[in-house]
Amino acid sequence: MTHRDATEILPGEHLIEKVHSGEITQMHRGQAYAEEGDTFDIDGDTFEVTDVTERTLGDLTDEDAQREGSPDLEHYKKRLQHAHDTFEWDDDSEVVRHRFERVE
Repeated sequence: MTHRDATEILPGEHLIEKVHSGEITQMHRGQAYAEEGDTFDIDGDTFEVTDVTERTLGDLTDEDAQREGSPDLEHYKKRLQHAHDTFEWDDDSEVVRHRFERVE
């Protein structure tokens, strides 16, 4: 178990703010940036990484999109395409899900 800087897991201040507000409870990334049990702090609150799972983009569901702050998978796909100039959705692309929750 390692204590990490939030920016290691969450690429951007706007994402950090959305995690802190509870709007985002997981993040898919191209590789693992943390392990289960790792923690990070945002504005004095501690969050614990509860799950790190290898998946493919084709595994993602509307529920995954909602946990990442989008209303559904279609909006999530558009958000990724907007955020990454050369991004193309490929169901076979490997990603890593990082789930986290606030520690009380």
